[in-house]
Amino acid sequence: MNNDGMAADSPAPESSTSAPTRQSAVDGEPINETQMATHRNSPHADPACLYGLVGDVARAGSEGTETNAYAIAANFMAYLSCAIGRGVYLPIGNTWHHARMFCLHIGRSGRGRKGDALSLVLRMDQALREQNDFLPPQIHRGGLSSREGLVALMHDGYRQGRQEIPAIEDKRLWVVETEFSNVLHQGRREGNTLSAALRDCWDGVCLKPATKSNRLYASHPHVCLSGAISPSELTGMMTTRELTNGFANRFLMIWAERSQVLPFPKATPQSTVDAIARRILDVLEFVGADRHDQRDHLRMDLSAQAQWRYAQLYRGELNEDLGSELISSMLERRAPMLLRMAMLFALSDLQLRVDVHHIDAAMAWMRYSTASVRYVFVSAYEEAKMAQTIDLANRVLAFLQERGKATRSEISAECFRGRVPKAQMDASLDHLLAATPPKICVQWLQRPLDAPGTPTRIYRLA
Repeated sequence: MNNDGMAADSPAPESSTSAPTRQSAVDGEPINETQMATHRNSPHADPACLYGLVGDVARAGSEGTETNAYAIAANFMAYLSCAIGRGVYLPIGNTWHHARMFCLHIGRSGRGRKGDALSLVLRMDQALREQNDFLPPQIHRGGLSSREGLVALMHDGYRQGRQEIPAIEDKRLWVVETEFSNVLHQGRREGNTLSAALRDCWDGVCLKPATKSNRLYASHPHVCLSGAISPSELTGMMTTRELTNGFANRFLMIWAERSQVLPFPKATPQSTVDAIARRILDVLEFVGADRHDQRDHLRMDLSAQAQWRYAQLYRGELNEDLGSELISSMLERRAPMLLRMAMLFALSDLQLRVDVHHIDAAMAWMRYSTASVRYVFVSAYEEAKMAQTIDLANRVLAFLQERGKATRSEISAECFRGRVPKAQMDASLDHLLAATPPKICVQWLQRPLDAPGTPTRIYRLA
């Protein structure tokens, strides 16, 4: 790791989403790993991310300032998803999705402008409260320390001695963790279940007491979170367990640093803040955000075209194997995250139907997040090796689609013409075997008892 916390040689394909430039093993000389790319560009978001109200907020906050527009947009989406509450739902199978988001802004200290990315959202919240104090959600900025502390912010009431403490009826809670390293630090303490509680909050699961003696609980929470952290803190403090147990993949992680250098940034005019607050007010009134006691009273659906587009992405890009078990596990929840963002974009248009352009805007965010995760957690060299493995695996797949089946030696001689080293070919075959579902299968043919040698391996399409 370097001093900025990124994997070695982190900051270089031509774009953040394209594979590194490399020579194919079958088109020329064998691949020389020492010639692989060791530099790359930092992730850049597609302007399609800045859709509708979300985009207007981002542009208002970034104009004349150093603040990254996409960081503002991500924080605003977390805020808006919280303010909307649990009244609106989108059924997919047996799961009812609510527009609930966790976002994590990653940027180097002093360059990420992480505090500035929150400032406009907080100003809009204040303007919104001046217009209607019942519609904005609770905001907690004091830092989280434990599951019990989180539950106390939205509890269902409890008895303290002879005194009955009334329940907090509004379960909408926007948690702002400008030092997200604090959450990771608390999760390392023995017996601390904060990370598990946050996983439950993302899922919308009731937070029940962990022990019989603790009767503090919160039913039907609607918690959204905006976090900020430097790459060195994230890679240094997030444990392997948190990276792979479903904690990390509940966050929309984005790499965002200042977009320009301005010694005297301009404040967003109050008239602009008030105008945006009125538009937010329209959205919250549309969804009935002040009806705290009513859950799932507004159903959303996908248009026929949106269903087709989502199905296309789900069968392809949203579930593609990214060549790394770690990266794949960190991006495992791309599909539900996309649906939640598409819900936000549709609701900001004051409609209960998700259309294709809402899906496409949300998908732009997922591509940005995918590039950001790979940039922070995988070095340029490792990413080049991953891309090489995927490229070779695709060639094997195309070869088997023509042949139906082949032995390992046939794949080496006919598919790769003997120019791919054993380790690289094995990595490509493992990649296809480990896909979910597997793309190929292997069968071992035993030799006759009097014949020497190892069993023959036959590979075929799964």
